[in-house]
Amino acid sequence: MSENKELFGCDDYEESCGCGCGCDDHGDDIITLTLEDGKEVDCAIIAIFPVEDKDYIALLPLDEQEEGEIYLYEFKEKDDSIELLSIESDEEYEAVTEAFDEILEEADFEELFEE
Repeated sequence: MSENKELFGCDDYEESCGCGCGCDDHGDDIITLTLEDGKEVDCAIIAIFPVEDKDYIALLPLDEQEEGEIYLYEFKEKDDSIELLSIESDEEYEAVTEAFDEILEEADFEELFEE
């Protein structure tokens, strides 16, 4: 998996938007989560990455009240839609957070937020 796929959820094509994915913008990199309490939170997709035989997604809430939090979910793509599943076990959560930490260490985190 390319670094761009891990960081932006996109593939390497020709450079056009600066990340090397071949798309002109990342407008679709914002998703709206509906939390258990019914609250909706817009989130930026920070990374989609594999751990063992599953894919996971890291989301950054854009709500100022959620500042400093990252949401991690199991990620499944079906046709044109995505499904986010809660990470149920502590062991699985630890493995996912370790993989995400490695991605952040390898990436220049500031590049993720440059416009």
